Amino acid sequence: MWGIKLYRNSDVSLKRQIYLAVRDMIVQGNLPPGEVVPSSRQLARDLNVSRATVNEALDMLNVEGYIVSSQGAPTRVAQGIMLDPPTDAAPRTQKEGPPDFAADFRTGQPELRLFPRYAWQQISSETLGGMSSALLGYTGPQGLPALRNEISLWLYRSKGLSVDAQDIYITAGATHALSILADLLYRESQEIWFEDPCNIEMLQTFINKGYRIRPVPVDECGMQTDHLGGQSSGPVYVTPSHQFPLGGILPADRRAALIRYARTNDSYIIEDDYDSEFRYYGDSVSPLYAMDPDRVVYVGTFSKVLFPALRIGYAVVPRQLQQSWGRLRTHTDVQNPPFEQAALAEFLHTRKFDRHIGKMRKIYGERRQVLLASLHDQFGDDWRSWGDAAGLHLAVEFPGACFDEAFRQRTRQDRIRITPLDYHSIQKGLHANKLLFGYGHLEPDEIRDGIMLLHAYLKDHGYL
Repeated sequence: MWGIKLYRNSDVSLKRQIYLAVRDMIVQGNLPPGEVVPSSRQLARDLNVSRATVNEALDMLNVEGYIVSSQGAPTRVAQGIMLDPPTDAAPRTQKEGPPDFAADFRTGQPELRLFPRYAWQQISSETLGGMSSALLGYTGPQGLPALRNEISLWLYRSKGLSVDAQDIYITAGATHALSILADLLYRESQEIWFEDPCNIEMLQTFINKGYRIRPVPVDECGMQTDHLGGQSSGPVYVTPSHQFPLGGILPADRRAALIRYARTNDSYIIEDDYDSEFRYYGDSVSPLYAMDPDRVVYVGTFSKVLFPALRIGYAVVPRQLQQSWGRLRTHTDVQNPPFEQAALAEFLHTRKFDRHIGKMRKIYGERRQVLLASLHDQFGDDWRSWGDAAGLHLAVEFPGACFDEAFRQRTRQDRIRITPLDYHSIQKGLHANKLLFGYGHLEPDEIRDGIMLLHAYLKDHGYL
């Protein structure tokens, strides 16, 4: 009847299959408005199903308004439902798997093969079993108290930063924290000062919110704060502990200049501390937040130190912004899932986190040395590294070279993933002779082979 085909081994019930088939024929115009619908007895006989099954399908169609029935009259197809087919639908594209790179110097990627999965699995299972039923409901926008307390203790023992756990707000990563801040600090025609070069993905978060970007040039010491001022009094985004992507540490006089700017203009500094846990000479750099907790929003993340899929970050929020922050979070996604928060809190509490950081700091430091030695072996002295001995990437200058977007695309086609530093520049061309080498996720042999392959590519294509 009506060309309806039923699949009796399908996971979709027979009544649902009948409903869907009739609905689609009505929407597509194959059953015109006013068409009489056969009786349930006739449909059941023609489809070889029970009359009860047909009645349930017809009831769904009637409740949703696809058919109309009245006592003493036949059931008919409703008016005004047929839709013309879409004329500008984008064609579906075949999804491809991740590209297979022969050399992969992507930035910001930790070593996932060495993450202590078994310990994490044990902790996750134990914390889930011991979690009270109250934590399965809405717990509010701030995050689990246990996790906020452990983050506070971690900041103190790792960076000497004294933070009240009540000032910590859990987020779904650093990008999420910046998105909330972009909404929180926005005013009409709002401007924001941004390091140039910077993390271009983080920049896009503010562009998407309608901010006008005021670039501030960066040198080997970070943001050149003497460029702040003029008629703009907007917030400032800065990475003072390990400038991304050049790697400098912002000196004390420039930090003080930032604080003075924020106080004078009743503004805020957004401090993105994305990977300062990994510093290979000396202690971790003290956060800018310590100089003025009322004017600095400190943003941290666990994506770079554990694994990106964890999606847990945090922000230390000045108290005058906390009420607005809580309101914004409540009316977007309310909260992070409690399970990962509880597991991370226990991971921190048992100091397994500290031991993992210590182990990976040693491994990443060794890999950085392998990268430097490989660059020297292949390129001699015709290059210069930038920045502090920290983080998971290295900025390298090749005098006289020019690496643009076309270079980035061509190397990808030739199975080499490497990012020109100019990709992260707001004003293009000032850093066109620099490349970014991510190394944290690479074994020493992968680093050596990748540098050898890159050297051959640059030589063959006239960059050397």
